[in-house]
Amino acid sequence: MTDTANGLLRLPAQIAFGLNSLDGLAGTVSALGRRAFVVVDPFIRGTALFGEAMESLSAAGVEVAICSEVVAELPVPAVEAAGEMARAFAPDVVVGYGGGSAIDLAKLVALLARQPSPLSLYYGENKVGADVAPLVAVPTTAGTGSEATPVAVVSDSERELKVGVSSPYLVPRAAIVDPRLSLGAPGTVTAYAGIDALVHAIESFTAAPWSAAWGDTLPVFVGRNRLSSLLALEAASTILGSLRTAVSSPLDLPAREAMSYGSLLAGMAFGGAGTHLSHALQYPIGALSKTPHGLGTGLLLPYVMEAAFAETMPELAAIAVACGHRGGSDEALAMQAIDDVRSLSKDIGIPNTLAEIGITAGQLPRIAELSLTVKRLANNSTLEPTHDLFMTILEAALTGDRSRLSR
Repeated sequence: MTDTANGLLRLPAQIAFGLNSLDGLAGTVSALGRRAFVVVDPFIRGTALFGEAMESLSAAGVEVAICSEVVAELPVPAVEAAGEMARAFAPDVVVGYGGGSAIDLAKLVALLARQPSPLSLYYGENKVGADVAPLVAVPTTAGTGSEATPVAVVSDSERELKVGVSSPYLVPRAAIVDPRLSLGAPGTVTAYAGIDALVHAIESFTAAPWSAAWGDTLPVFVGRNRLSSLLALEAASTILGSLRTAVSSPLDLPAREAMSYGSLLAGMAFGGAGTHLSHALQYPIGALSKTPHGLGTGLLLPYVMEAAFAETMPELAAIAVACGHRGGSDEALAMQAIDDVRSLSKDIGIPNTLAEIGITAGQLPRIAELSLTVKRLANNSTLEPTHDLFMTILEAALTGDRSRLSR
């Protein structure tokens, strides 16, 4: 395995990780201002820990406005409505408290509180100005890693796939990752979020190596690099070793702690390195099938790993070694890594084929066409993105027939 000489991480100024780290929320927020606009998942708003956190803000002299209008997959009208609420409140600081959708919404609220609508002005890369309200991110699931990334994803009804807003200015100012907050999350939520975190880790570790020159404006995702790889490998081995238990035993605190740690590291890794083909393909698949993001990326991951087997064999072998496998050639170890991912996906209930989530053969050409337009992801793979390549992966994933995928 070889890494580029360059390294790049885009991270919050402060990351607090560990049990009871939520106790530091009031101090973190009050250091940034006295008016906090809090975005929270509606089903979390009534929990005891959230109530205690809001009381701590009030006790610290912070005026709070709460928005719990978090809609799954973030339709654009809901995002812009929340932005209008925030603009009227004029917050010094925004707090995102919840799953990936809540934190992504908080990122966009922090943007729209200071910069003009419509949101479509900021689609794509590096279109966000520097004037964004400081954001404190508090994840309650182990999955998106959004507390440490420069990306927020929304659903635009005028488009056939989800769209990203990507900018270093969207990286939260602070992240507080308290594993207690994920205790008791339902098995399906844990599975879909957790497998997505694994996709982040493996795709950032197997992305095309950084080849971009230093310059005034770098792409948001620069590819696999010296710093991201350290985090991605640790994330992959941690998640592969803990996700089964987190799904089967929702109150297992060590498993929840491991998953929170792995998800955070994966977010830290892909915030600079980026993800690639599983994510590019999931965007139109998710829009067509109305299935959760993590379900789609997790379903696709083994097929993408196998398609890029020859180009990423050293990286895949390193994942297997990090998970405790020893002996054998790089080829055998790399296949073991794919087998480990497939076995984990099966055990936690991730579907094996696109047919199981309602995708048909007739939809595949359009999915491939749309996926190619997500250039920041499609171009981040070690494989040249072509319609034929995407069709090969999709056809294998439709039926589970892996015979056309190269090794």
